[in-house]
Amino acid sequence: MSSRIAIIVAGTNEPSNSNMLADTMAKAMRARGAEIMKVRLKDLKIEHFGIECYGPNCPVDDFVKVEDIVREADGIVIASPIWNFSVPAHLVNLIDRMGAFALDPSRSIGILKGKPFFFIYTGGIPKSGWPFMKRLLRHMTIALQYFGGAVLGMHYEGRCTLGRGIFGLVVDKRPESLKAIEEKGIRFLAQVSAYKRSGKLPLRHRFWLKFWSTTQNIKKRVGL
Repeated sequence: MSSRIAIIVAGTNEPSNSNMLADTMAKAMRARGAEIMKVRLKDLKIEHFGIECYGPNCPVDDFVKVEDIVREADGIVIASPIWNFSVPAHLVNLIDRMGAFALDPSRSIGILKGKPFFFIYTGGIPKSGWPFMKRLLRHMTIALQYFGGAVLGMHYEGRCTLGRGIFGLVVDKRPESLKAIEEKGIRFLAQVSAYKRSGKLPLRHRFWLKFWSTTQNIKKRVGL
């Protein structure tokens, strides 16, 4: 059975660097038998997160479309630009809303059971600045780990500008970047397929999943 990959794109520009990289990855995975389910957040209307999202009064909006594909997917790719040292607010809001189905009723235990994730980030600073930027974006990885997910990889594409302060499509002229994202997509699909068959993540990610699960269970027992 083929693996199902959900792709969530947070980029709003047309054309969009993050969207093009996501499409390039999707094409490579589809060529190897993957079923691709893609949404662009700019096309959806998702209300801001509020505590009512954890109960029966949660607003009925396009969030259900995202929830459905995340539930159905064997692996998820999130592609996003970096704005002002973080991701767009609509992506943060989506992550907040995910707590309604990715956490247990106590809202303290993640229930995604190691579901694999991959991040594609695009930004203005060069790749040499990625280690700094990666630390600032750590909250994205932590949120998904809290939900019980496993972030298996990332791709950062730097200098996504036509000139100083001029944003526009540049990755279409970077064959080495397109080849790199294809290869990462193929590797991610192989990891997702292996996890689907065996229920085992790569060793390093198994450790982190166990660490998060143990930490959450301890917090629950002591009432935190």
